[in-house]
Amino acid sequence: QVQFVESGGGLVQPGGSLRLSCLASGVDEDRYSAYTMAWYRQAPGRPREEVAVIMTSGRSEYPDSVRGRFTISRDNFQRTLYLQMNNVKPEDTAVYYCNREMWKIAGTHWGQGTQVTVSA
Repeated sequence: QVQFVESGGGLVQPGGSLRLSCLASGVDEDRYSAYTMAWYRQAPGRPREEVAVIMTSGRSEYPDSVRGRFTISRDNFQRTLYLQMNNVKPEDTAVYYCNREMWKIAGTHWGQGTQVTVSA
């Protein structure tokens, strides 16, 4: 069963940058490379939302709220997913998680997430 461990969160000032990482375990490189992966976030009192997705081809998509500021990337050999966050805003404050985009169908579990707090 694949498991994900997120890291890299912290306190950052508005306009700053942060790079999140997500390491997958329990899966080999070939299987991991076949996953469409995504970053999600959940702020207090709000539903979880997808903030970036990367296909097996490397193509990525973003919602309007983060497009142009966030960049998702992956290293299949290292089984690691990244989220580069630039020009962060207070509304980016949330717990960030990674998972397969097909997590509901695949039944993959959620990790602990990593807290990102944007505040002066």
